[in-house]
Amino acid sequence: WDETHFGKMGSYYINRTFFFDVHPPLGKMLIGLAGYLSGYDGTFPFQKPGDRYEQHNYVGMRGVRLYRLVSSWLALLCFSVQILELSKSLPAALLTAFILIFDTGCITLSQYILLDPILMFFLMGAVLSMVKCNSCADRPFSASWWFWLSLTGVNLAGAMGVKFVGLFVVLLVGLNTIYDLWDLLGNLSLSLVMFGKHFLARVLCLILLPLALYTAMFAVHFTVLNKSGPGDGFFSSAFQSQLVGNNLHNVSVPE
Repeated sequence: WDETHFGKMGSYYINRTFFFDVHPPLGKMLIGLAGYLSGYDGTFPFQKPGDRYEQHNYVGMRGVRLYRLVSSWLALLCFSVQILELSKSLPAALLTAFILIFDTGCITLSQYILLDPILMFFLMGAVLSMVKCNSCADRPFSASWWFWLSLTGVNLAGAMGVKFVGLFVVLLVGLNTIYDLWDLLGNLSLSLVMFGKHFLARVLCLILLPLALYTAMFAVHFTVLNKSGPGDGFFSSAFQSQLVGNNLHNVSVPE
């Protein structure tokens, strides 16, 4: 059922048809992009689970260009988190990657048009970036420190932009940041000016950057979906007047 739902959302993006859904737009935009790049024309109706795709080119949306690439990176991310920063143990890292590679749930998820592989990619990316940034604590404001801190913010935006459950990794990074700042505040050799720089750097990369990217996703979403569709009725008449094909299109609507 979920593949039918998200496959239809991908078709809406290809056809630029406006719709309303409970999830943020990033994952569905990536699904639509995968379909578009692989030659899918957005004409399959996705009416009910189990319908045959027949001549429709569904391969790109199902995984060759997106999901299997993302799923293969998940094992590498888990391996990197374990061996580079957390356990420092090659056997533990290999075991973690092995368990993920041969997990039946992950294999199944990577074969269908779903948001979960994309979400897991950004979740693991955020954890890896956070851990790598922590490893640069002895050289703050260096290029690598800024890179991993910024990449953490980018991955947080990606996780929130796919599903709202991504807020859990935001909570994890937030708690880690609070602990880090509390530790810096207790460092008597660190001046208040330097502590303020640390605080502002985290506000910039972990709050403002993710919010800007998250807002940009919706800007792209509303720009691409400029045709009337099944989601019109959830929005105001003024908004509907901007959708091509809507009965109110280009009509002057009093505030």
